[in-house]
Amino acid sequence: MDLVLRNATLADGRSGIDVGVAGGRIAAVEARLPLQGAREIDAGGDLLSAPFVDAHFHMDATLSYGLPRVNQSGTLLEGIALWGELKPQLAQEALIERALQYCDWAVARGLLAIRTHVDICDDRLLAVEALLEVKRRVAPYLDLQLVAFPQDGLLRSPSAFDNLKRAIVMGVDVVGGIPHFERTMAQGAESVRLLCEFAAERGLRVDMHCDESDDPLSRHIETLAYETWRLGLQGRVAGSHLTSMHSMDNYYVSKLLPLIAESGVAAIANPLINITLQGRHDSYPKRRGMTRVPELLAAGVDVAFGHDCVMDPWYGMGSGDMLEVAHMGLHVAQMTGQAAMLQCYQAITDTPARILGLEGYGIAPGCNADFVLLDASSPVEAIRLRAARRLVVRRGQVVAEAPRAAAALHLAGRPGTVDFRIRR
Repeated sequence: MDLVLRNATLADGRSGIDVGVAGGRIAAVEARLPLQGAREIDAGGDLLSAPFVDAHFHMDATLSYGLPRVNQSGTLLEGIALWGELKPQLAQEALIERALQYCDWAVARGLLAIRTHVDICDDRLLAVEALLEVKRRVAPYLDLQLVAFPQDGLLRSPSAFDNLKRAIVMGVDVVGGIPHFERTMAQGAESVRLLCEFAAERGLRVDMHCDESDDPLSRHIETLAYETWRLGLQGRVAGSHLTSMHSMDNYYVSKLLPLIAESGVAAIANPLINITLQGRHDSYPKRRGMTRVPELLAAGVDVAFGHDCVMDPWYGMGSGDMLEVAHMGLHVAQMTGQAAMLQCYQAITDTPARILGLEGYGIAPGCNADFVLLDASSPVEAIRLRAARRLVVRRGQVVAEAPRAAAALHLAGRPGTVDFRIRR
């Protein structure tokens, strides 16, 4: 074995597990593995997890906070206006450097796969070229999947559809859209049809910003589910945000949820951003804004969490920590039961990996040797502590290391250190 990691706890609850790695893949997962490794690491009973996966991000805008000015209101619409002001000023090298810096943050956090939307409404396709270059550079240590995103509206922006097609030819992976930003509801529905037909013709996946609104009558997810079913795109389509569902009439939702499940459309919620940007027109009571995560899960819909933004025109916070995303999602959706908390962990690991179509993902023989060792004993404890990443491994190579989280105390009659974990 090239590497043997001993005495790990897995996300499914198994403990005392050894993991053997050979040739960049996991060769064995068993208790007391009898083989030796060129390098051996003692996990000390800590949680060994498949890497984190971010199903929804905007890397072309990341780390641009304050350019050309700060979003004073903190609203979605001012953020969109700010991005419109910034786009003509974008320089390709600066965009690449910001994206690479964020990718460094991601890897250090155990985040080894990201689906990022890239705006194609700039006729130069400067951001597309930049992120394709970033994708090439980070490929040895991070999977980057690009979505052609018509930020200004497919039909609202005169050259958007042509630009989207150009971006796909250049190497962008996924077809995106934003139907609720079209001029009319009818044009929004038409954009969904056009984009899904294009994706079906090319054999591509679809990930559409859908109903990112507090308007309960924004119902493009219904059209997306229908077009997915009509065109046989089951398992290849995701609706991101779906925040209008939080405000919809319960009777209508009782019809909508089975339609989404039947179509095989996945849902991607963005807890940090949905809770921040939605409900801005409310006084009190104030809506939470995030989509109906527990209800979608109960209906059999795949639900993933995304980070969405980090230090950009829409959001001045964030650090690439998917455990922070899961922590917020758990609270906003009131998913504090034991099974529900595990679902929140799956929403940043297994589920987004399935939505992205990642091959060789998981902790099992034959999978890629990609994993993260966390300073925690379980997924729930990892979320609670936003646990330190002791070790991040990509294709069997250690790409990041950090010490356990601990503090030295100087208290009379008390232990000298505290590590914040509950040990039984």
